[in-house]
Amino acid sequence: MDEKKRLVYMERASWPVGLWFFLIFMVASLALAVWAALGDFWAVSILTLLFSTLIISSKKSLLTVAVDSENLRAGDARISRKYIKSAVILSREELRLKLGPEADPSAFLATRFWIHTGVLVIIEDPQDRTPYWIVSSKKAESLSTALNASSSEDLN
Repeated sequence: MDEKKRLVYMERASWPVGLWFFLIFMVASLALAVWAALGDFWAVSILTLLFSTLIISSKKSLLTVAVDSENLRAGDARISRKYIKSAVILSREELRLKLGPEADPSAFLATRFWIHTGVLVIIEDPQDRTPYWIVSSKKAESLSTALNASSSEDLN
């Protein structure tokens, strides 16, 4: 990466261990039920199919958040930092409210249910009706700090 677009912050949010254990237990339970009813071939087939689905799902649901001197990237979405007015840390309760009763349907969400804190990124772009982004982050304070850093520091 050239000096102009230096990386300021990066986080990858994958499935937690507890979720893996739960899903593996569910897959194994289903395979056991199929084995009891239909035998070895179908049990192994179901087990293979479901484990493959778990692995693919874990890769597809990976959330990568990156801030460089020019952009914020959350998953596949990207916005120039010049349109970011500010970033506010959301506690567990504030995140729950912003995703529920206080939700704006035109907001952009890059959230994962297993992450309980995040950042509210307020957008100021006259050509975009999106008022804000909500981005899940285990390191909400670091993400907020990276986004709120003065543009003159980051862009020079």
